Amino acid sequence: MRNLPVNLKRHLAALPAFVLLYSTGFAGPVAPELLDRLKSATEAEAPRVAKEIELEWSKSGSAAMDLLLRRGREALSEGEYSLAIEHLTALTDHAPEFAEGFHARAEAYFRANLYGPALDDLETTLALNPVHYEAMFGLAVMLQEFGDLRKAAQLYRRVLAIYPSHKNSIEALSRLKRDGIGREL
Repeated sequence: MRNLPVNLKRHLAALPAFVLLYSTGFAGPVAPELLDRLKSATEAEAPRVAKEIELEWSKSGSAAMDLLLRRGREALSEGEYSLAIEHLTALTDHAPEFAEGFHARAEAYFRANLYGPALDDLETTLALNPVHYEAMFGLAVMLQEFGDLRKAAQLYRRVLAIYPSHKNSIEALSRLKRDGIGREL
């Protein structure tokens, strides 16, 4: 974390309290039953339940906003990060309560190496949907890349508390432990 700009260091320092505040007890825009099913799902059925949840998260309630999300994701998958950011910014401007718009834009910012805006959008995603395990995972990845391994491990564990068979979190946490970063992680 030594080589990060000062404003990004301050931003990262505030994240643990933010995540603790917004990641407890609220199901967000998805039925609690789906989250219960995800938590108790077998390893084989968990991806199907996760897909159901993510499909619900992707519904804005507006055909126009859903179209902006789809276009943003298409641009993102084609590596057109600036175009993706444009579509997703239009989406977040017009639907500021739609968490998935911020999550998708965070990914676009991250891929464009715009880490400050990516962090902001992940925070907004979690403020709007405190159980958004993919936003938590993204935040953990960023914290790990910035060298804050302890906070990254905490977030990977939070993801696993919601989605116990989240493969990427399991692997990341396992790598942290295997690499001898510390038993207390």
